Amino acid sequence: MYNVKPVKLMIVDDSMVFGRFLSTRLPEMNKRIQVVGYSMNAYDAMKKISSLNPDVISLDIEMPGMNGIEFLKKLLPQHRIPVVLVSSLNVSVFDALSYGAVDFVKKPDMSKDYSTETFARNLASKIVTASTASVKIPRSIAQHEPVNTAREEPSRASAQSVSGTNNAVPHVHINLPKLAAGQLKIKNPHSPKLKNTVIALGASTGGTEATLEVLRDLPADTPGIVVTQHMPEGFTGMYAERLNRLCAMRVKEAENGDQIQQGQVLIAPGGDYHLKVVKKGINYFVNCVPGSKVNGHRPSVDVLFYSVADTVRSEAIGIILTGMGADGAEGLLAMRKKGAYTIGQDKESCVVYGMPMVAKQLGAVCSEAPCSRISTLLINHLNTL
Repeated sequence: MYNVKPVKLMIVDDSMVFGRFLSTRLPEMNKRIQVVGYSMNAYDAMKKISSLNPDVISLDIEMPGMNGIEFLKKLLPQHRIPVVLVSSLNVSVFDALSYGAVDFVKKPDMSKDYSTETFARNLASKIVTASTASVKIPRSIAQHEPVNTAREEPSRASAQSVSGTNNAVPHVHINLPKLAAGQLKIKNPHSPKLKNTVIALGASTGGTEATLEVLRDLPADTPGIVVTQHMPEGFTGMYAERLNRLCAMRVKEAENGDQIQQGQVLIAPGGDYHLKVVKKGINYFVNCVPGSKVNGHRPSVDVLFYSVADTVRSEAIGIILTGMGADGAEGLLAMRKKGAYTIGQDKESCVVYGMPMVAKQLGAVCSEAPCSRISTLLINHLNTL
């Protein structure tokens, strides 16, 4: 046996009762977690950071005085410590993620034992995952710190190809020039091929900002996109509204029976359902179907990708972004074997290089690129159809 390195956790929460609950329950849920400190406000936390030297911070967003977002703005340029948010159902969680937090967990109803048990288990898991995360500091708060950008590498081809793949494209690492929002154009948006194209995207830890980075640069006439992002119930609707405000494409939380249409993004709802793509006549639709968790998740990226492989086949495009674990990797491989073009986010730009790494190792990825280049790579491919 070998000793597993402990994960030193600092808890920042204005409720002493909730802070004590976390201090007790999190180490019970995962023996690796070692609570090294607790602060009731952000000012006290900033004073203690250097002496406590935590590996991860759990942070309440809504606190008196300096709130969680202001805390992140001060913290991350000085200390690149992964932060996991503990939040009620509030859109401010996405602002905090945009300022460098790596993940979040929905606050429980403390009057319900099953709710607190599930919450503590989920938070413990995310804290351990966060200890391996790469903290990305947004340019807006980086001050004099260099922005954490992907390393530029020359394009290279892998000798590995996929057995049974119709187009047998070897894996290639892509570094295309970054184009400003609005510069990406589809040459022939009315092409019948584009109208039949379905783009499926999957992401987990770090994926809210990565998905936004990809979607924000896409033109309004991009083929229909279906997204599975691991996220709790309630937050997916707010996330879709946020994306809709920031992107040229229309974005909404998917509802059972929604048609996949050019110019629209459908976000899988969090909660009790998986999202699948089905075909009726010549059109594609989404079904929200109940089911047990797959790879520990519901909705699951694999469920989405397998349905696209079976239904859309070679007219599909698959994109797998940052996330812990392997959800989506085998589904992306199934898509590639049916002739779909597939893209994986590269290691340097991932918050957690888990899902894209496993997909790459399986041979599921045709092209790998930094997150900032994926939209350009996607449009370049669409313009070849």
